[in-house]
Amino acid sequence: MIVNTVKTTVLLAVLGALFMGIGAAVAGTAGLAVGLAVGVLFAGGSYWFSDTLAIKAARARPVTREQAPEFYDLVEDLTRRAGMPMPALYISPERQPNAFATGRNEHHAAVCCTQGILQALSPDELRGVLAHELSHVRNHDILISSVAAAVALGIMFVARLAMFGAIFGGGRSRDGNIFGLLAMMILAPIAAMFVQMALSRSREYQADASGAHLLHDGEPLARALEKIEAYAKQVPMNVNPAEATAYIINPLTGRRVSYAGLFSTHPPTAERVARLRDHRW
Repeated sequence: MIVNTVKTTVLLAVLGALFMGIGAAVAGTAGLAVGLAVGVLFAGGSYWFSDTLAIKAARARPVTREQAPEFYDLVEDLTRRAGMPMPALYISPERQPNAFATGRNEHHAAVCCTQGILQALSPDELRGVLAHELSHVRNHDILISSVAAAVALGIMFVARLAMFGAIFGGGRSRDGNIFGLLAMMILAPIAAMFVQMALSRSREYQADASGAHLLHDGEPLARALEKIEAYAKQVPMNVNPAEATAYIINPLTGRRVSYAGLFSTHPPTAERVARLRDHRW
């Protein structure tokens, strides 16, 4: 928890410094003040509203027990076993089976499942996925992942502004296009670097292990991971690469998407499955 708190603080500080630097480069001392104000607003928004941004990006809607009784009952049973508060539940209309958790802490958490995962998995497999996501909540991974995604999106937003500014501000000249492409080439890896620094692959292994320990069985999650990855290769999902890190399986698996590989924080599924099956829970 302490490590994640430090990482979150560093990420927010970097985000604020980025906007200050841009403001200073554009308008000198006056721009520095404006950049500071924008940076503070963006950093504060990333902390307080990162969960809302993730839910909106997934086009998810909140659900009650009456609307999704099986989903609700599974989460309620798992939170009771783990001694955790009940998170808010959401369903995304995406056809690809997938899921993620988001929020600031255990008392401000949300678990989102796609419509696809509710249809594709058996109750036991879905229980394994939900145990994994609740373990992210319990391990305090969700704030750092949400803030890291927001920081990366902020940097990518700045990079795209520079690219479009070069293209449209400089007409269709070769120099304008080169400047825009250089901005993307420099800033996109920087955004990815901060995501990689914040989110180690070990957190997925840890959430897998914690979820399996909660169920005293790793097989349901192992089967679920195999199914989800197979579907992800066939059923597309439109998601920003920086936000893909939150999902249990990379939703861009099998697709050629610009800069997607830079943001990869998921360990190989085969290795995750092997660990789940090799251990006695």
